[in-house]
Amino acid sequence: MPIPDRATILAVIDVLITAFLIYQFLLIIKGRRAAQILLGLTVVLGLYTAARVAGLQLVRSLLETVAPYTAFALIVMFQSEIRRVLAQLGRRGMGFSQRLKQRESIEEIVLAVEQLARGKTGALIVLERYSGLRTFIESGVMVDAVVSRDLLLSIFQPKGALHDGAVIIQNERIVAAACFLPLSMNPAIMNSLGTRHRAAIGITEESDCLAIAVSEVTGTISVAVAGRMDRELTPAQVGARIAAHLGGGRPGARPQGELPAPAAPGQVNRV
Repeated sequence: MPIPDRATILAVIDVLITAFLIYQFLLIIKGRRAAQILLGLTVVLGLYTAARVAGLQLVRSLLETVAPYTAFALIVMFQSEIRRVLAQLGRRGMGFSQRLKQRESIEEIVLAVEQLARGKTGALIVLERYSGLRTFIESGVMVDAVVSRDLLLSIFQPKGALHDGAVIIQNERIVAAACFLPLSMNPAIMNSLGTRHRAAIGITEESDCLAIAVSEVTGTISVAVAGRMDRELTPAQVGARIAAHLGGGRPGARPQGELPAPAAPGQVNRV
């Protein structure tokens, strides 16, 4: 049996690594603005090819003049996606201790949310993923403490100084409380949702975070991701959504059979 040539083996490895990186990138940008940008670039490339074939010199010259700056433009436009790819690759190397720590944090959040819902205590909790939330963190009060049920319950006490605003969690730590978040201006929800729920949707429209809102009127629990909100969830469903969102899967992904199909952007699901 002939031994494969070393150059052939390296070529196969080269192709597999390249295919893996492209697949990861496409998986992460799927359903995001970056995918629309890539589609637009494909249209421009097709227009340039057609201009060359048809002899449209003016169009060809214009596109050739802009082409040298395309690489810099792509870096600027895809900087968040590039960070997300690198972060996801790094997360694949996380050890057992890190996964255990994340699971314990999720359990603490779910326990706190369940108790807040029973007491009809309003709350808004934001879990950072890949996109940084530094601007919103700086608008609140710095905490920098390990996530715990007791601390979350203390922060959202109705008469507490930090009750108004959102808690932002980053890497299993509560980094800030009483943070101001942008409100969603989607006309489809402006008249049907309160400020807390509009803020939950608004922050997820601007980043890949997950937001949990507890209604102080009905005690229902809602989860917002990517500008979509699912309402009237059980604590178990909230835990499943957090685990799916932070566990390296597609933003907003859900375990099979656990949660309802996500609403369209700017819309609301009720279970």
